[in-house]
Amino acid sequence: MKNKQLIEQLDLTQKAFLMSGASTWETVPYEALGIPSIFLSDGPHGLRKQEGAADHLGLNASLKATCFPTAATIANSWDPEIGEAIGRSLGAEARNNDVHVVLGPGLNIKRHPFCGRNFEYFSEDPYQAGKMAAAYTRGIQENGVVACPKHLAANSQETRRMTTDSIVDERTLREIYLTGFEIAVKEGQAKSVMTAYNRLNGVYANEDKWLLRDVLVEEWGFDGFVVSDWGGSNDHVLGVAAGSHLEMPTTGVNGAKELVEAVKSGRLSEEVLDQRVDELLTVLLATASLNYQKSPDTLEDHHQVAKKAARESVVLLKNQEVLPLKAKAQVGIIGDFAETPRYQGAGSSVVNPTRLDTTLEVIDSYDLDYQGFAKGYHRSFKEDQELIDEAVALAKRVETVLLYIGLDEISESEGLDRSTLSLPANQLGLIKAVTAVNSQVITIISAGSVIDMAWDQDVQGVLHGYLAGQAGPSAMLDVIVGKATPSGKLSETYPHDYLQLPSARDYPSATNQTVYQEGPYIGYRYFETVQKEVKYPFGFGLSYTQFGYSDLTVSETGISCLIKNEGQYDGAEVVQLYVSKGSEVIYRPFKELKGFKKVFLKAGESQRIEIPFDDKTFRYYNILTQEWAVEPGDYDLLVGASVQDIRLKGSIQQVGEVSSPYELESIPHYFSGKVTDVSLAEFEELLGREVRLLPFTKGQELFLNDSISQLVYAKSGLARLVYRILDGMLERSEKKGKPNLNVLFIYNMTFRAVGKMTNGMANQDMMEAVLVMVNGRFWAGFGQLVGAFRRNRKLQKRGI
Repeated sequence: MKNKQLIEQLDLTQKAFLMSGASTWETVPYEALGIPSIFLSDGPHGLRKQEGAADHLGLNASLKATCFPTAATIANSWDPEIGEAIGRSLGAEARNNDVHVVLGPGLNIKRHPFCGRNFEYFSEDPYQAGKMAAAYTRGIQENGVVACPKHLAANSQETRRMTTDSIVDERTLREIYLTGFEIAVKEGQAKSVMTAYNRLNGVYANEDKWLLRDVLVEEWGFDGFVVSDWGGSNDHVLGVAAGSHLEMPTTGVNGAKELVEAVKSGRLSEEVLDQRVDELLTVLLATASLNYQKSPDTLEDHHQVAKKAARESVVLLKNQEVLPLKAKAQVGIIGDFAETPRYQGAGSSVVNPTRLDTTLEVIDSYDLDYQGFAKGYHRSFKEDQELIDEAVALAKRVETVLLYIGLDEISESEGLDRSTLSLPANQLGLIKAVTAVNSQVITIISAGSVIDMAWDQDVQGVLHGYLAGQAGPSAMLDVIVGKATPSGKLSETYPHDYLQLPSARDYPSATNQTVYQEGPYIGYRYFETVQKEVKYPFGFGLSYTQFGYSDLTVSETGISCLIKNEGQYDGAEVVQLYVSKGSEVIYRPFKELKGFKKVFLKAGESQRIEIPFDDKTFRYYNILTQEWAVEPGDYDLLVGASVQDIRLKGSIQQVGEVSSPYELESIPHYFSGKVTDVSLAEFEELLGREVRLLPFTKGQELFLNDSISQLVYAKSGLARLVYRILDGMLERSEKKGKPNLNVLFIYNMTFRAVGKMTNGMANQDMMEAVLVMVNGRFWAGFGQLVGAFRRNRKLQKRGI
């Protein structure tokens, strides 16, 4: 052990207390022994440090910090250098505010566009997500601050996020849902990782020894600490035994008491506890001891970093020779987002920005003939013909309309999954009305995830800024007037209809089991394999200039090619490398991203770029040998501007060992890629075990790990009334267009988590008593609750 002498000075109770928080955001200190407290703070796209009243969801005020574009936005830049610059800025602001751990980046895979938290995640592709997350991690940790990639693993829906069991076959898990974390740990050298709320193949992620020790530590070489998501610690003893170090937030005396009793009873070895304490202290002491100088004058610099990041992430989806606008172009601006920008998602990642650009405030600094503004729509979905009439009147009298549209706050929030890809009906009505009277309409979209784009046939230009942070509006105007050439490319597929997605058959899941029957065929991996048309493909994005690809060279270590800017504007191109291999023994998607490079070229300039191969270029996971392997044979190397726009083709032969773990006859749809036709029996063949789906039923018995939302099925009429009250509060918040984060969190929380999120005021004995009441024995449970409450209060006062 690295801290053996220090640990020997701690008694069992002190060691146990180190494994839980001291407060919502801080760890337990023992200052007399030189063990300080460290502060953890949300920060996927901006620091959210709370002082005073603290909460997990950002309900109370936080310190001002730079709000950078969200991960979904920055992924469209395809530029790890930008990710590293954001991370560096995040780390500097963390140090300035005495924050030691930044809880981010988020890199869960976008299995389905309905996931309410997709705005916090990078991509549907694990390789791209991992490369971007590693860049953020490196940048954050340059400042001596710990980065914390999250949420490990297979955390793909917000609905009942604390109860759902993600059932995934091991190969898919390894290749799709773990690869991004592997890259972040190995290449970013992350010193912390946050576990997910969900179970993974029946085991809670925070107590999964295979995940946290066998894979994370033994295979990937992770040497940091593991922290639970807030309230995500199920069985604290099992978590510590499996490799989790820190249960957050504080559980008062309760968490430490569980560990002390487990050691005394022999359920937990004190040697294992010592090992966890040693691993945590190694990071904690190193981080707290670093004496970096604070930089109070960095916020303006960081605003410029945010602006550059937003500008280089703008995706041009359509351009019928209307962009960029010429000097003195006559424009009218329509859309509420131009006045009150939608620049970040809702939930624990909400940042209190240092400043906030708005389109209406900065428009006069651009060389345009600005004629006026019309609001156009209400954020609350409310229809208002007067607003549409006002917008139409403005559209009639200007040459060009800049129409600002997108998803509002209620559509994208932690704790809430979407139910449609469509824009709000009042915005669709506005688009129809405006395009009927003006033939030059440019739409500017704000949204953190995929939307239905069927309406784009009626407009001449489409720019997508995603959720672009506090400098997004001015960054977008830079692109509109040609101060910058758009260079963003989509990091997710835009289908014509979400029902085309193989994961759509049960999303969000109708039970507490989420069955990943599609295997590795998500996003472009599915659409390219079955050759199904999409609206906009993965990797797609237009430019004001054109790029030529030529002279592909393939070597044993990588590929290189010549890229030329053949247009009249300076600009950047994202060169993408996909690998393809036909096989009769190993099923695989038709194309898989294995490298990318963003290159800036002046008009007429050429540059040879190189994309090296790495250990992930040709590998697949062999479930028989439990190892990564390379299938021997010829591989096609496809270089292009998107997954569909392949410009150059080459090939290379690889050696390997033939070891087929599959029988084609038993899993035919995985070999064909037509996974929409996969039956549960075929998935069970792939998984290697039976899947028991447990549907919800009225009057069912509820348990500690069921969610509060399942009160709708409770035996107790009083419990069902509580559900109706919560559901009514959610319905009212949806009508207002603003998510009720507190209710959403409670709605998806388990009974067990209530005992973990109340700073020790409630414990598991109390929640078991509540369940007796919920399950129809009110007075017996009430008496049990009173007794448990009294015992817990005494415990919190006297200690262990």
